Amino acid sequence: MIESKFHTLYGRAPEITAFTPGRVNLLGEHTDYNGGLALPATIGLGIKIAISNRIDSSINISSSTFEGMVALKLDTTASQHWSDYALGAAIKANELALTSGGADILIESNLPHGAGLSSSAALTVGLLKIFRDKAASDITDTQIAQYAKQIENEFIGVPCGIMDQMVIANALSGHAMKLDTDNLEFEHIPLNPEFRMVVIHSGFYRQLSDGRYKIRKKECDEIKEIVNQNDICRMPLEKLEKLKLVDPTLFLRARHCITEHERTQQAAKALKDDNFVEFGQLMNESHQSMKNDFEITLLEIDNLVADAIKLGALGARQTGGGFGGCIVACVEADQVETWTAALLSNHPKAYYVC
Repeated sequence: MIESKFHTLYGRAPEITAFTPGRVNLLGEHTDYNGGLALPATIGLGIKIAISNRIDSSINISSSTFEGMVALKLDTTASQHWSDYALGAAIKANELALTSGGADILIESNLPHGAGLSSSAALTVGLLKIFRDKAASDITDTQIAQYAKQIENEFIGVPCGIMDQMVIANALSGHAMKLDTDNLEFEHIPLNPEFRMVVIHSGFYRQLSDGRYKIRKKECDEIKEIVNQNDICRMPLEKLEKLKLVDPTLFLRARHCITEHERTQQAAKALKDDNFVEFGQLMNESHQSMKNDFEITLLEIDNLVADAIKLGALGARQTGGGFGGCIVACVEADQVETWTAALLSNHPKAYYVC
């Protein structure tokens, strides 16, 4: 129990414990910082947090994933350490007057690290919600998502969009979220239990702060300057054709954003219509776009996706920021066990997540 572990570590009981889910993105990759649609869903795995406030400025952080306790102060800057996310949330909570002082924090996670299932957003959102609830604040879940995004962008230095934070902050189990990242309007769409969105880890790990994600964000920012439009997912085709003459690489990046936005619109409708054949085909097209236009996949990921489809998945694609991590596949529920066994037998580094 996390409560007893907390007591052993800190010599007192936690004031509050809470669970925050991770997420898998079904469609709409790298659209969330370009004004497009995304279609994420929360998963059963996630992060449990136990916390007690302190009257001084010390932030003590322990995690089941990493060894040792990290002792920090509220004036500490980010250092590209796993504890940065918890520290950033504590600092933000103080800025928002949700607390005044430090905290003792214990984190238990069953989310694979570096898997593209948004353990970082789960931690920042989860901590901010705890601080909000302890303070009885009227800050909304959507505002929590926006503050969590600020932590990643400004404190950690990862130029992520808001998809992860929004679906985690506004989680509804058993549903996908059709999220318009341009205005933060969203709709929960129930997932048919006859089909499973199976998450398989490739065995190849990545970290968003390693620079490659930032390069794609920078390329998209260059596109915005060239075409004078921030929501490049909704760029008119005439602008796209002009971009092709200016920079062929940026043309490919923009084409992915536009077509991924359109696919996500179609995929949301397919989910509502229980048309999983079409949904699966859209997943396949999304992966090809990430591979050829946005260039964020690895050969090992491509092979895993190809075999997932060959062995019977209706569709499969890389999920998350790219360059490693997980794939998600749409599989008939009664076929999941045999399908998974066959897939993993061909890919010894890969493993079942959920």
